Amino acid sequence: MVYLALAAQIPRGKRNMVPDTPAETQLAKDIRACRLCAERFAGTATAHVPRPVVWFRPGARVLIAGQAPGARVHQTGRPFTDPSGDRLRDWLGIGEDIFYDLSRVAVVPMAFCFPGYDNKGSDLPPPPICGRTWHNRVMAELGNLPLVVLVGGHAHRYHLGARGPVTETVAAWRDHAPRVFALPHPSWRNTGWLKKNPWFQTDLLPVLRARVKEVLHDPGNPD
Repeated sequence: MVYLALAAQIPRGKRNMVPDTPAETQLAKDIRACRLCAERFAGTATAHVPRPVVWFRPGARVLIAGQAPGARVHQTGRPFTDPSGDRLRDWLGIGEDIFYDLSRVAVVPMAFCFPGYDNKGSDLPPPPICGRTWHNRVMAELGNLPLVVLVGGHAHRYHLGARGPVTETVAAWRDHAPRVFALPHPSWRNTGWLKKNPWFQTDLLPVLRARVKEVLHDPGNPD
């Protein structure tokens, strides 16, 4: 199975850390060193070691609030280095050069590490302890960003207090724009959802792309 092939590539016995990014804050370094979930991850089908994927810096203009890194991101140490990332960047209307520019874009998932797979090969949910430990501190350090993009139900619940289904939250996007946009997860698993909800691409995405362009090209505008 594909997940077993990926699992075989995931580092298990060493930390496999990426170097500190320039001007990394102490909070980012503390998250990168976090090992709270080591025992939890050792008990998953992937039996991997923690590798927090930390990608934020105060001063960023756009926040991508995601779910948790996947197996490929666990290997690369950079967020959204997978087909989901390609689709997300298309939704935003930006390329990798802008997406990975820490002065412009911060990526803060609800869990900083790949949670692993269960015995059926399904992604495990983000461990709540990660969000409880780090998320409020990260948001306080980032401040009031002019654009927040919420990717998936876990981010919807934390940032909007949403309790309904993802479709309901995304369909109500006008209630939160232009500062906040709730999106489905860009996984290939949601391709069917996109076909059933054409309004997402015809109505929401053009507004989102225009807002991204406005925020990134007008750093003097805080709104």
